[in-house]
Amino acid sequence: MENHKKGIVQIQSKADMEKSVAQAEEDKSIQKSLGKIKNKFVVMSGKGGVGKTSVSVNLSIALANMGYQVGLMDVDLHGPDVPRMLGLNGMLGVGANKKLSPMNYSKNLRAVSIESLIVNKDDAIIWRGPLKYSVIKQFIGEVDWGDLDYLIIDSPPGTGDEPLTVAQTISDAKAIIVTTPQEVSLADVRKSISFCRTVKMEILGLIENMSGFICPHCGKGVDLFGSGGGERTARAAEINFIGKIPFDPKVVSCGDAGESFQEKYASSPTSAAFAEIARTIANR
Repeated sequence: MENHKKGIVQIQSKADMEKSVAQAEEDKSIQKSLGKIKNKFVVMSGKGGVGKTSVSVNLSIALANMGYQVGLMDVDLHGPDVPRMLGLNGMLGVGANKKLSPMNYSKNLRAVSIESLIVNKDDAIIWRGPLKYSVIKQFIGEVDWGDLDYLIIDSPPGTGDEPLTVAQTISDAKAIIVTTPQEVSLADVRKSISFCRTVKMEILGLIENMSGFICPHCGKGVDLFGSGGGERTARAAEINFIGKIPFDPKVVSCGDAGESFQEKYASSPTSAAFAEIARTIANR
């Protein structure tokens, strides 16, 4: 009986040792990958429906248009929309170094999403926390991002597993919080601010999306969801206010069609707002 117990202990010890070695190799791979990325930003929102993914995608395009090397990582595992909004099809490939190759949107922008790893794009992702934690770490350490000026991480709404995993894995990541002007959205944004302070994640600043609508016929502005709430919230929380993005229905139609809004409507106030916010982020 004693020998039997000793054998079980030895097997467990060996398994624990192998697990520790594998964990160390994974951590080493993650740190090596992160070492090639200058700036890491997590785009967050406390509430769904504020246009967080649209901001992530268009901000990435705006930075890429400025000549920066940009990676866009979609960690909204239950609702991955980045590939569709960028018009990217197909599956992720594997390079000569046996790492996943991001999908190229342009010479300056590449993206990774769980949607690019599943055959049927309409299949539901039904995962608990530990599996999501593992996949997000793989998106960092097992993807050949190369040298990047910016990594934009599009996270799901709320303060759950995905943003927490990013905060724990990427110690120098900074948060970009997205809101709309109305109070119901701002109340949830205050929870996002509290989350960042609890996990010691620096907040780069707050963006107010859908901030007014410019009438295409008369050119006058209409405050569809109120006005100035994001700026007031940023001031009260003592964080930077990065800028306002006007509402434009064509952002939605371009996202649905997988077209670049900023390329198709380069002279629009909304395109100008994305470009200005990208410049503000680059300057900071």
